[in-house]
Amino acid sequence: MLDREGFRPNVGIILLNQKNQVFWGKRIRSHSWQFPQGGIDRGETPEQAMYRELHEEVGLRPEHVSIVARTRDWLRYEVPDRFIRRDARGHYKGQKQIWYLLRLTAQDWHLNLRATNHPEFDAWRWNDYWVPLDVVVEFKRGVYEMALTELSRYLPRVEGQRNRFLRHGGRPRASETTAPAVPAGIELPPGASFEPMPNAGACSADPE
Repeated sequence: MLDREGFRPNVGIILLNQKNQVFWGKRIRSHSWQFPQGGIDRGETPEQAMYRELHEEVGLRPEHVSIVARTRDWLRYEVPDRFIRRDARGHYKGQKQIWYLLRLTAQDWHLNLRATNHPEFDAWRWNDYWVPLDVVVEFKRGVYEMALTELSRYLPRVEGQRNRFLRHGGRPRASETTAPAVPAGIELPPGASFEPMPNAGACSADPE
């Protein structure tokens, strides 16, 4: 289903944990990482498509998340010809996306990359909100930047942390990302850093 300009309607999902870290998935059999996303089927609303893709790609149900915000308008990116099937060239141009910011209200173990017979990811981890854009396929980077920037103003407050994403146009200053000071009496080994609230329950990657 394409619009008159050749863009396919699509949804993107930024999933937060309780520390405002985001779900970051590795595309199956590749070295590229990205957010969950997928097309909007005929007759679906963007929200319906978002919940369907959420389950198909990461195994979550509506009761496992809460909607924090969504982008106001479509965000578009063009797909280079070399990534387009030959039979689609000439009329397919790219994707137009509505992005949703969700918060995980369930436990990490509800995440399931094998919820369907056609998995999109083969590993996942929690990443800082400002994901490393250099590992995203190049033609998607601009949309990722726009979505993260627009939705950063809606990030929930985390106890003990100020919402540094609301300052200075989105991205935190280097001075705001330094490691916390080590309390007196604690000696760390070389190269170690101190985190006052370790996320003991989070998984860095799902081997399934």
